[in-house]
Amino acid sequence: MAWGSPSRERRILKAGHSSIAVTLPKPWAEAMNLRPGDLIVFDQNDDGTLYLKPAPVAGAVAAGSPYLVQARVFDTPGVLERLVVGAYRVGHDSIEIRSELPLPAERVEELLQAARGLLGVSVVAHEPNRIVLQNFVDPSKYGLPQLVQRMKMILVAFIEESEGILEHHTRSRRLASLAEETNKVLALLVRQQFLASRDWSLARRIGSPDPRQLLEWRVVVHSLEEIGGHLAEIADELNAKPSERSPTDPDLRQLLAAIKGGLKEVVEALMHPSLGRACDAYAESTRLTGVARTTSQKAKGAARKNGRYASAVSLHRASACLAALAEVAIDRAVAGGNETILVTAP
Repeated sequence: MAWGSPSRERRILKAGHSSIAVTLPKPWAEAMNLRPGDLIVFDQNDDGTLYLKPAPVAGAVAAGSPYLVQARVFDTPGVLERLVVGAYRVGHDSIEIRSELPLPAERVEELLQAARGLLGVSVVAHEPNRIVLQNFVDPSKYGLPQLVQRMKMILVAFIEESEGILEHHTRSRRLASLAEETNKVLALLVRQQFLASRDWSLARRIGSPDPRQLLEWRVVVHSLEEIGGHLAEIADELNAKPSERSPTDPDLRQLLAAIKGGLKEVVEALMHPSLGRACDAYAESTRLTGVARTTSQKAKGAARKNGRYASAVSLHRASACLAALAEVAIDRAVAGGNETILVTAP
């Protein structure tokens, strides 16, 4: 997908006695909020191509400057960790925490835990009143499609752990590590989108050649995050009382297997846009939503005590998120052409 309106071709114009000029596509200029007299900067590649972007705004924080958080004292649990995660997700590479009073041991451990939970982040300075965290991830090495595929693998693993609990009635030991990996990949996905929105040459390199696709990617990531939360809830509910049996266990196992297959199909439709594949994925996810609703209704009553009912409800919500992803897959497939032909089987 490209800006293509009007044609991507531009005629070289004469500007003054010895200069030449070329006009910029209006949609791009409007999206960048460019006006006559504004400055743009460009990068020239060895093959002769140019990448244009608006010049940095005067007074903006220079690239590489640390994001500084300072206070007299940090005594509220969880705040520092959330600040660090937020700074990472919006693209800061260096995060500095300063306190007038020495940081309590609990807050220091909180910061260390936050660093361990983010891909590529390490503590590079540790003083009684000051801690600096640095990100060493090269964003160009992590494509959005590859990260989505990785997220799919983690979600499939969550489903398989739940299937194992229902089949063998034993606890899973992988749930904590899967939850940690989920948070790492999701944080990096959000970070990549923020960085790509500010650097469109990076957006092209990581799989979003049209900036408008970043809106689609945001929906995809949000839906995957919702699915991950629901699947984690299911696994935790089942893991709490793995030995208890319920008449709805076969229904849950069947539904888990179906959602696992539906997840794979939806992600495939997203990564390789095809109208037929996307429509099939949407039809299947819609069907699964109805099946999950019926399963949750059957799980009421005694199953409320052993987590089966809550698991069925979470599966219903996860299948609804799959349908949202399938809608994005249809949008991508339709955007790839100007004509749709659906052949109905006799």
